[in-house]
Amino acid sequence: MNNRSDIFKEKLAKDPNNSLFRYSLGQALFDEKQYDEAEEHLQFCVASREDWMMPRILLGKCLVEKGDDAAAKAILADALKLAEIQNHEDPATELRAILADLD
Repeated sequence: MNNRSDIFKEKLAKDPNNSLFRYSLGQALFDEKQYDEAEEHLQFCVASREDWMMPRILLGKCLVEKGDDAAAKAILADALKLAEIQNHEDPATELRAILADLD
């Protein structure tokens, strides 16, 4: 196993509906700049829970890296609402900065 993503691919193969494994895999793939593959797993996580902020942030960053600013703005704005509702000030500050850069 050469990449961190390989660890989570193996775990996910044994439990394909585990959203935590999918999130960890999406995060590892993002870190490895495998944005298309990361997006698939992060989308799964976003769809699995409407209040899960972190996969939305990572998905938005993934979309920015892919050049899909319109889709990124929508998901990042959603993540910002969750950050504010859940009182996560550091992510909220980061999201406001990313969204300002996209405008």
